[in-house]
Amino acid sequence: MCLAIPMRIIEIEGFTGVADVDGVSRKVRLDLLPEVNLGDYILVHAGLAIARLDAEEAEETLSLLRKLADEI
Repeated sequence: MCLAIPMRIIEIEGFTGVADVDGVSRKVRLDLLPEVNLGDYILVHAGLAIARLDAEEAEETLSLLRKLADEI
């Protein structure tokens, strides 16, 4: 099973960006989402941004993932 994590873009330089979730930052490739902007939420899988999300959907997904992590 593959899992993509919602993250927020905090830096952009060309086709590389830095995304953050809960204070953890990661470099991500933006090749599939050239229209992404600072502050946008994206889905990240294996270091690649694969989709853009609205803030509400991203926060809802993150909330569910946090609840799941608490149960494990």
